[in-house]
Amino acid sequence: MGALLARAGIDTVVLEKHADFLRDFRGDTVHPSTLEVLEELGWLDDFLKMPHQEVSRLRVHMQGTELALADFDQVRTSKKFVVFMPQWDFLDFVAERARAYPHFDLRMRTAVVGLVEERGMVRGVRVVGPEGESEIGADLVIAADGRNSLVRDHAGLLVEDIGAPIDVLWFRLPRRESDPRQALGWLANGKFLALLDRGDYWQIAYIIAKGGMNTVQARGIETFRRDLAETVPFLSDRVEELRSFDDVKLLIVRVDRLKRWFKPGLLCIGDAAHAMSPVGGVGINLAIQDAVATANLLAESLRSGAVTTAQLEAVQRRRMLPTRVTQALQVFVQKRVIERALDGRAPLRVGPALRFYDRTAWLHRFPAQLVGVGIRPEHVHSANAP
Repeated sequence: MGALLARAGIDTVVLEKHADFLRDFRGDTVHPSTLEVLEELGWLDDFLKMPHQEVSRLRVHMQGTELALADFDQVRTSKKFVVFMPQWDFLDFVAERARAYPHFDLRMRTAVVGLVEERGMVRGVRVVGPEGESEIGADLVIAADGRNSLVRDHAGLLVEDIGAPIDVLWFRLPRRESDPRQALGWLANGKFLALLDRGDYWQIAYIIAKGGMNTVQARGIETFRRDLAETVPFLSDRVEELRSFDDVKLLIVRVDRLKRWFKPGLLCIGDAAHAMSPVGGVGINLAIQDAVATANLLAESLRSGAVTTAQLEAVQRRRMLPTRVTQALQVFVQKRVIERALDGRAPLRVGPALRFYDRTAWLHRFPAQLVGVGIRPEHVHSANAP
């Protein structure tokens, strides 16, 4: 968001409370829709020179059978693959490009602690940084501070909880040269895991029932290791590296959205406006689509310093359909597939319908299009100021 606005000639301050972007609980999947945006900005060639993995076909291992899930070769974009890259590398890359714009100001170790309001309108933020507490005035405050957004809390915006029946245990194990090249999804005996290839290690998401962490811990780390080895057999020679549950982090999954994404002088985008499930890895990409739409709709007015509440509402109106559709699909998958898969009493089976889907290549384009491109993809139309 900051890069797009600075590119359009608008003085933009981006605040990051940490000293760097190095955190694990962030999406690693850069979808074709985001690759299109990078290409439109002229950044894609350099982006693809960074260490990453490209995956054009997603497959899932279900009850010992490998099945096709999505084929990105069939999506209607110029780049027909998903890039797996740690998000801290992605953010470092974007920050480096953004710093080339004279109107861009990134302030690390600077946390928002409140809003500056005047007669019901947001006029800026109160921050704590390396030099203490201060205020930063702004014609518009854009909250992109995630699912636990402090900014939206300070603004009193109401959140609608849509619900998620799952949580995620997040950990890593070494990757061997003999491991499968693409080992995304593994489902067997009431267990469901996703593996992300980060070069020399696997970043692993172990799906559990909502609030189930105490049950997992009560069964003990030995049982946890055994379940992991039984579900993903090629990891059995290294599960002992999980010495205790201190090596396993809990990610609480939420699916929610704001009833209203804005108030005068303030706009929420990304997870601050609509927290997404990890299903499909769409959160980062939907957030980037929000940023592109916001720049397209507001950049011209921001150059003159005048953004109306009606224009903020227009951003929400444009992005609400993709949000609703994506969340509805995620909830469907959570309830009809994942929740059933976690219920050991009625495990999913590879029946005739799944075998037909696996063999019918043209069907694989539909999930690829929905996940990789989404509903109402955005393209960069905001100006590139000299």
